[in-house]
Amino acid sequence: MSASVETTPETRTTGPVRRKPRRKRRPAVLITQIAVAVFVVLGWELCARAGIVDEFFFSKPSDIVSRTIDWFATGSIWEHLQITLVEAALALVIGGLLGLVIGFLLARVEFIAAVFDPYIKVLNALPRVVLAPIFLLWFGLGIWSKVAFGVTLVFFIVFFNTYQGVREVDRVVVDNARMLGAKEGQLVRHVLLPSALTWIFSSLHISVGFAIVGAVVGEYLGASKGVGYLISQAEGTFDTTGVFAGMFVLSAVVLVVDVAVNRVERYLLRWKPSQDNNFGGGQR
Repeated sequence: MSASVETTPETRTTGPVRRKPRRKRRPAVLITQIAVAVFVVLGWELCARAGIVDEFFFSKPSDIVSRTIDWFATGSIWEHLQITLVEAALALVIGGLLGLVIGFLLARVEFIAAVFDPYIKVLNALPRVVLAPIFLLWFGLGIWSKVAFGVTLVFFIVFFNTYQGVREVDRVVVDNARMLGAKEGQLVRHVLLPSALTWIFSSLHISVGFAIVGAVVGEYLGASKGVGYLISQAEGTFDTTGVFAGMFVLSAVVLVVDVAVNRVERYLLRWKPSQDNNFGGGQR
């Protein structure tokens, strides 16, 4: 005996509920982002002009933009920015490659992972700022002391994400590839690396900012050129506008580089289903 159930438009289902397409949401998201930025900057400007915010501690946004434009118009910022970007790029490449290779190695060889596990944890627990003066003694005031400091920041981010990403690969897929005769190199190229790319790119989005942080902190502690050096000089003369202008330039650079990484990620992961993720890995 079966009970009859009345079907209404409210109870009828036509399949899984579909999310609103991301492309249709892009204009709304962009407009909201711009509105938030305008609200914060305009509120800051009005509060500074009204005397609610002390300009000695928080310079007006209009002054910060004016200083930034002056830096680029006169060309005084280009040499400093180039040095900082070179240091950050070297730290990102070297730290990323080391983290990628060692992460793959330890994820695939459990014995080596077990041996080096306590050493990795101890090194990761070391305060990075303590290492910066040591690198200055070892490598001098040139770019390599900043690169070494940036590598210590980038390496562990990429390493842990790569290690976890490789270990999260479905064992059934790995076993099937082995049954089909795949060797270790083919397994890494065609199964492990594609499966772990999401984790790797998530780490790269974070590593870009940390690479620049490493370069700037190194320049701040000891350098004769670089954006960190500019910020340090401005801080030494209580030039709040210069400090905020330097931070504004660095923030803009990080956003531009992150967009580039995001586009590379979309291209390499074009075979994966589209996901809505606005943090870390970006929108795919």
